[in-house]
Amino acid sequence: MIGIIVARSKNNVIGKDGKIPWRIKGEQKQFKELTTGNVVIMGRRSYEEIGHPLPNRLNIIVSKTCKFEGDNLVTATSLEDAITKAKEIKGGDANIYISGGYGLFKEGLEYADRLYITEVDIEIEDGDTFFPEFDKNDYDVIVGETGGDDICFTRVTYIKNKIL
Repeated sequence: MIGIIVARSKNNVIGKDGKIPWRIKGEQKQFKELTTGNVVIMGRRSYEEIGHPLPNRLNIIVSKTCKFEGDNLVTATSLEDAITKAKEIKGGDANIYISGGYGLFKEGLEYADRLYITEVDIEIEDGDTFFPEFDKNDYDVIVGETGGDDICFTRVTYIKNKIL
């Protein structure tokens, strides 16, 4: 299974000044639950924002200019290379999650069986990074849990239709 995992605002913002533009208690719970024990693929800037490999999962960083190595940390030169390495290391039935940024999300829409999107009930007027557009008609939609205090969110899973 290859999935994309992301949180986005009502106006499709996923980033501002290289960071996630909100902090909502419990919003990142799904990310940890789904990715722990699996594979996370992210771009160099996303990785550098975090500053370290995420624990208890294989971190594959896509970069053509930097090389990252360590425990559960591998570098790939493209998304396709990252997916190949994930399957080589974790096996062909590995659960792979593409976690950003924009370029990997855009390219990953072709590969992803599922999109795990946390819809954040806020508009970010000065956001500078957006989730790529996709045709919702290509997916079955499952609306999941909601949460949040001052800012609410809803978890939505998009499962790619097999008739494409």
